[in-house]
Amino acid sequence: MKLILALVMSFMLLSVTVHAVQSQTVYTGPGTYSTYGNNTYGPDGPQSRYGNQLYTPEGVYSTYGNQTYGPNGAYSTYGNTTYGPDGSTATTYGNTTYLNSPDGGTATCSRYGNQTFCN
Repeated sequence: MKLILALVMSFMLLSVTVHAVQSQTVYTGPGTYSTYGNNTYGPDGPQSRYGNQLYTPEGVYSTYGNQTYGPNGAYSTYGNTTYGPDGSTATTYGNTTYLNSPDGGTATCSRYGNQTFCN
């Protein structure tokens, strides 16, 4: 299961393998993501944010308003929910984000300070 998440908990999903996009960090699997400044370190390597661009090992994500464009398509955020091009969703309540894909895949990510823990 793959996801991308923002430390401000604004998420978007990328693919049926649940790829969620975060405005600050891309979650690519279970584990811990640690953020220091504009850099995040996770299981699949470092990610860096500069302005509206997020550079990840799989490609660049660009955000314009409530739309984010990445290697796998466009993601739209309305309120606390982000919708991916494949019908996936990511919904945030407080410091916890729940991700769901059309094939039944799920994941949960919780943020505490500069650490985000995902299953």
